[in-house]
Amino acid sequence: MGNLFCCVQVDQSTIAIRERFGKFEEVLEPGCHCLPWFLGAQIAGNLSLRLQQLDVRCETKTKDNVFVNVVASIQYRALADKANDAFYKLSNTRSQIQAYVFDVIRASVPKLNLDDAFEQKNDIAKAVEDELEKAMSAYGFEIVQTLIVDIEPDEHVKRAMNEINAAARLRVAANEKAEAEKILQIKRAEGEAEAKYLSGLGIARQRQAIVDGLRDSVLGFSVNVPGTTAKDVMDMVLVTQYFDTMKEIGAASKSTSVFIPHGPGAVRDVASQIRDGLLQGAASSH
Repeated sequence: MGNLFCCVQVDQSTIAIRERFGKFEEVLEPGCHCLPWFLGAQIAGNLSLRLQQLDVRCETKTKDNVFVNVVASIQYRALADKANDAFYKLSNTRSQIQAYVFDVIRASVPKLNLDDAFEQKNDIAKAVEDELEKAMSAYGFEIVQTLIVDIEPDEHVKRAMNEINAAARLRVAANEKAEAEKILQIKRAEGEAEAKYLSGLGIARQRQAIVDGLRDSVLGFSVNVPGTTAKDVMDMVLVTQYFDTMKEIGAASKSTSVFIPHGPGAVRDVASQIRDGLLQGAASSH
């Protein structure tokens, strides 16, 4: 705003309060105005119409006895049509707004637990805005928006909350890991059972093939060599397999010690047992 002789300039987004001999006369809009100072006219002051912001930090206590700092951001502006009220009725607008914010926050937050206070930030902001709008409109100010930008518990409380959260997540992770290990063990057991089943089938088929081969060999030898009995052929086959087994055990470089009967009488006993088993199996199959 400039002042040259009897002219005065009012800047954009600003209004000026004109008085005559100390009494309010009119509101001057942005532009150039005539101000005959010699007739008692003067500018009492300027009032900005721009949006202003006030950040208020309020300490209070929640329902579960946790002290928190609530940070509220108030956006407000003066109304051009109520410039007279905005200029003359309040001496300190920011202090007045801060007092109302303190009053509402300290009345709302103590009704809530700490977790609920975080969840209901918008409700707290709405309560502050409604109270400010009702109170400040009488003084020529408009409350554009109210935000609860932060709720800060004590540092020890935040650390405890983080530890509780971390413990809960570790518990969930442990449960998931145990469940995964359980599934792996079940699948491993199912695989082992299936492998043993298939191995049993293979062994059974192998033994059946051995029995069939021995039976065919005995029958063929008896037919081709007259005068021999099945017992004689079986004894010869068993002795041959006995010596083959001893040869393989001796040829193995890393074989462990194996103690088996090796006398002729022992071979006869083994042959007798195997022969009896084969004959019993053949008799049962017929």
